[in-house]
Amino acid sequence: MNKLWLDEIRWTSDGLVPVITQQADSGKILMFAWMNREALALTAGEGYAVYWSRSRGKLWRKGEESGHRQKVAGIYLDCDEDVVLLSVEQAGGIACHTGRESCFYRRLLDGQWQPVEPVLKDPALIYKSNE
Repeated sequence: MNKLWLDEIRWTSDGLVPVITQQADSGKILMFAWMNREALALTAGEGYAVYWSRSRGKLWRKGEESGHRQKVAGIYLDCDEDVVLLSVEQAGGIACHTGRESCFYRRLLDGQWQPVEPVLKDPALIYKSNE
């Protein structure tokens, strides 16, 4: 695959681009993450989401441990060429390491962050070791 499209992205000074991931059929925002050039090229080439883990300093294939992979339905670039939107089919209906559908499960209510989405699966049953 021709990689010139990667040059059209305005990468941060540390070589990353922010990525918003949403469920393809509903449009629900599932998560926010980062990608470097390699992660985005792999995502486009393999058809499954690959991110850059800033905390671990390495590529992160979403669902590699949990099985909750993200099959890519579309990759979009915003008008400023500095944010990527991934449209995905989320395996298992769980995108968050907390066992919820979305990482955005807390809402500001009465001055406090309140969980507004249920845990669909106990993280202890999803991961070998929680970090």
